[in-house]
Amino acid sequence: MNVPYLTTAQKGPILELERRILSAMPQIEHWFRTQWLEHSPPFYGSVDLRNAGFKLAPVDMNLFPGGFNNLNRDFMPLCVQAVQSALEKVCPDARSLLLIPENHTRNTFYLQNVATIQYILKQAGLNVRLGSISPEITAPTEVTTANGDTLLLEPVKRSGNRVTLPDFNPCVVLLNNDLSAGIPPLLEGIEQNLLPPLHAGWSTRKKTHHFAAYDEVADDFAKLIGIDPWLINPYFDRCEGIDFHERKGEECLAAKVELLLDRIAEKYKEYGITEQPYVIVKANAGTYGMGVMSVKSPDEVIGLNRKQRNKMSVIKEGQEVHEVIVQEGVHTFESINDAVAEPVVYMVDRFVVGGFYRVHTGRGVDENLNAPGMHFEPLSFEAPCSLPDCGADPDCLPNRFYSYGVVARLALLAASLELEQTAPAEEEAYRVAV
Repeated sequence: MNVPYLTTAQKGPILELERRILSAMPQIEHWFRTQWLEHSPPFYGSVDLRNAGFKLAPVDMNLFPGGFNNLNRDFMPLCVQAVQSALEKVCPDARSLLLIPENHTRNTFYLQNVATIQYILKQAGLNVRLGSISPEITAPTEVTTANGDTLLLEPVKRSGNRVTLPDFNPCVVLLNNDLSAGIPPLLEGIEQNLLPPLHAGWSTRKKTHHFAAYDEVADDFAKLIGIDPWLINPYFDRCEGIDFHERKGEECLAAKVELLLDRIAEKYKEYGITEQPYVIVKANAGTYGMGVMSVKSPDEVIGLNRKQRNKMSVIKEGQEVHEVIVQEGVHTFESINDAVAEPVVYMVDRFVVGGFYRVHTGRGVDENLNAPGMHFEPLSFEAPCSLPDCGADPDCLPNRFYSYGVVARLALLAASLELEQTAPAEEEAYRVAV
């Protein structure tokens, strides 16, 4: 495999970070083991990383990953073992599982992801059927994936405190639907094991909650291996009361952008970094790269034109944006064949099970690569992220991937803290609302 390479002369800090991670590998793995004794990992997740040569940091944590079809097929046994480990903790005697995918059935590549998840679950010894909560699916419906496989979607029914399909009463319900449109009453209060929990969905989850939890994790980890936590952690802030159509909240947003750019500039000066600082402004909930803009000056968020306002005001499922996260932009200086690349690491339970590079032919090093309507090529990792070669160069393939796996697991641990910290408040808020 032709692995993306760093296209920057500023490799010193990242090589030093990788050296620190490699030399502390036994302490790191022991630390993770103790953390997982205290915190339950999400069932699965994926992390978008950015490698700037002077910084390696997560920029997004997805609790409903939709790219299992992009993983190296050689890693399927890792996925199967991790699923078995996860199920042993939540439902050891599980025999049947209901998998609920996203409502959109026209994205054939996403459907290939669903087929891959179903394959992994079946290999783990489960009887798996696909249940749809889409109002458009009112009868058993066949859909075709990108590579021509056929899946059968069946409408989910409520029976007392359980969700079922005809002649199918599952022990476990697995969501691959991020609930952007809201929590469906169909799933509220069911007695079956529901993974991930409802408050992990984007109707209640906030990116700022996740990165606040990541602040805690990154600080603890930085003390463990003796580094500046900024090397693995993007600064962030949030702005509420936004209405892009009505131009409300522009001043607040501009002020937050300016403050964050100043903080980043101070760090760049400290490390002798010559790149121009930038921030990413994005909806504080949601995915699919919607509601995202890259900003290098506070002036850029004042007086947005109609096209920009339309782009920022609505995200997936037509949800309006009234709150944004302002996040430090982390350049990606990895490229392949002159195209910008960023690693995406996949995890099941507490285990890294593989990943891929999102390779974008139409974007720059300081832009969001997860962009709808733009072309990207997944490039599967050819080595797992759990087997470093401590006798080799710190940036050789196994060692770079090990560092990616470590930082991705920090984000996964942060997601565990986030779900613990937000569960009672979010569930109470939902009960009050209904």
